[in-house]
Amino acid sequence: MSVKIRLARRGRKKQAIYDVVVADARAPRDGRFIEKIGTYNPNTNPASININNERALTWLLNGAQPTDTVKAMLSYRGIMLKKHLQIGVLKGAITQDQADAKFSAWLGEKDSKIADKSDKLATAKADARSKALAAETAKNQARIDAKQAKEDEQKALLAAAEAANNPAPIAAVEETVAASEEVAPEVTSEEVAPEAAPEASAEGEEAKA
Repeated sequence: MSVKIRLARRGRKKQAIYDVVVADARAPRDGRFIEKIGTYNPNTNPASININNERALTWLLNGAQPTDTVKAMLSYRGIMLKKHLQIGVLKGAITQDQADAKFSAWLGEKDSKIADKSDKLATAKADARSKALAAETAKNQARIDAKQAKEDEQKALLAAAEAANNPAPIAAVEETVAASEEVAPEVTSEEVAPEAAPEASAEGEEAKA
């Protein structure tokens, strides 16, 4: 019987989650399986891979063949490297302690890379959020400034219209003109008569002579 290590789909539409299972190669993809050894969630960033390393290694050493996707996941988790080292131990090329030391060194480096990637993603997400918030704040301020400028313009237009429709009263204008100009007094006939009297008396005296 040919045994495969493959994915079995579960989860709702567009939010698929997969189980890593050991199953007969002749069984349907989501059908019966021999053993479940882990889960895979591609909806997170980075993807969440949880696999029982010891059981996966045991099945690999017993001849189970992983699919391409599962093989990439096992390489990501270091299980394929561990298989390679364990085969070296079985052949006597290296000791078990040497194999464990090499795997521990690789695992520590891999974990640091994963942590760095997670930190970078978190930092990038926070920066994007802060930039979006700053852009939204600037947009709101620009909207407020534009609204205020429009209101000021409307007030200026309204004041100009009121000034054009309500000119100053005519009486106030006449009083202003009267105050700024000096009017000469009129001369009456009564005021001129006394000055003409001496001339008349002089003419009378000449006639008598």
